[in-house]
Amino acid sequence: MIHSLFLINASGDIFLEKHWKSVVSRSVCDYFFEAQERATEPENVPPVIPTPHHYLISVLRHRIYFVAVIQSEVPPLFVIEFLHRVVDTFQDYFGVCTEAAIKDNVVVVYELLEEMLDNGFPLATESNILKELIKPPTILRTMVNTITGSTNVGEQLPTGQLSVVPWRRTGVKYTNNEAYFDVVEEIDAIIDKSGSTITAEIQGVIDACVKLTGMPDLTLSFMNPRLLDDVSFHPCVRFKRWEAERILSFIPPDGNFRLLSYHVSSQNLVAIPVYIKHNITFREGSSQGRFD
Repeated sequence: MIHSLFLINASGDIFLEKHWKSVVSRSVCDYFFEAQERATEPENVPPVIPTPHHYLISVLRHRIYFVAVIQSEVPPLFVIEFLHRVVDTFQDYFGVCTEAAIKDNVVVVYELLEEMLDNGFPLATESNILKELIKPPTILRTMVNTITGSTNVGEQLPTGQLSVVPWRRTGVKYTNNEAYFDVVEEIDAIIDKSGSTITAEIQGVIDACVKLTGMPDLTLSFMNPRLLDDVSFHPCVRFKRWEAERILSFIPPDGNFRLLSYHVSSQNLVAIPVYIKHNITFREGSSQGRFD
């Protein structure tokens, strides 16, 4: 599916490339650079760029373009989601996803990309599974690897990789069992001069931090699930039960993960949590004024 991956910084330099099926020349990125020149803003570069022999699918994160080279036609959102997962994995491993952090940990970056894709197809994308395969870099581990010539790659296959629940490792034990769920919402609203809401919609996510012993099976219900549109779930969610009962039933991964993202459309009644009253005054005899 994905033949190559190019990382391009804000200056237009390719500072890292990875090939899986076959080596694709850097000249294929010329089509991306042409689209970048035509774009008025960095965010306006088309996410899908067709070329005579390939498709270029890209995302912009932390001022870095992640450009995937596809030879055959595939669902673009599938590739875009994978690229975002790559960025999130780098951020989880290195703390930040910047050009400097990637260059400082280039060996770990190549090891991660090798495990996340198998012959161009996504294989292991869960953070807790990857951390069993490839140990996160630390100062002590880096010094030991430099002296002994060893790597961060684990010697054993992750226990969850061969199970029906690949996102959770087996044998998890905690002294204190706890689970936290954070609901983060962004409201886009248009308010008229009298303070009345003309239109409003919500983009929301539910981030979870689960530290439970064993193989827990959790259930989460909502007061009014009909409000949620365009719901995107983590693979652990049982989709058939959601369709039938509108209840989230899942075996969670160990640690931090995003359970779901959703959208509340403007057709539903959205209550604005903050009220803002503006006051504009003009000074007599001048074009100046004040906005409060």
